[in-house]
This record gives sequence, C-alpha cells and structure tokens, in this order.
Amino acid sequence: MAATDDFPSDLLAGQEELHQVRAELSALLKRLPWSVEPLDGFSDDNGWRKVERPASPGWTEDEQAEVEKLRRREHELAVFVSTHRYWAGLTGSDRVHARSALKHSHERADGADEEASP
Repeated sequence: MAATDDFPSDLLAGQEELHQVRAELSALLKRLPWSVEPLDGFSDDNGWRKVERPASPGWTEDEQAEVEKLRRREHELAVFVSTHRYWAGLTGSDRVHARSALKHSHERADGADEEASP
C-alpha cells in the first residue's frame, strides 16, 4: 500500500481540502431546513414506514449560494484528485490500493500527530 510520503504534496493537499469541503457541506446541509423551497409539513404512513416532516421555511438566497459554492468546489477537487497525473504511473490493484490509502491519509496523519504529542 502506498505510504503518505509517496503522494505528491499537491495531491495530498487536494484530498485534504476535499475532506474539509465535504465535512463543511455536510454540516451545513444538516443545519438547513429539509426543503429548499418553502413547503407545508406532512405526515405519510402509507409506506413501509411512517414519514413526517415539519413545515419548511425554505433556504435563503445566501444559504442556496453557500451550498452551491461548496458543491462546486467539491466537484472541482474531486476532478483534480481523480485525474491527477500521479495515477498514470499506477495500474490495476496498485491504483485501487493507492486511491484508498490517499482517501485515508488524513487518518494516518492525525494518528501520527497524536503519537508524537507528549
């Protein structure tokens, strides 16, 4: 499996920013109302489980713009990471294992920082 040191610094930075943007987007979406547009609440128990939603005031223009900005950046970073020139040097299972290692490189870095702490 590829070590963190094997990855180019720009690829590591792109992957780290991608993690940060996804976390920020996820936190924002959890805070926002369930519906982008204002909608009445509803209750539906005709399916296999009951679904209830309170009335939604919708998202403000600023909230919509922030979500769009984060989604756009997430897409840019995902394209950058997945099409980076580094991947051309790997084939088959080596590429799969390296991609997995890159996705989890922040976990190893965090663990190394904790081990180095007194």
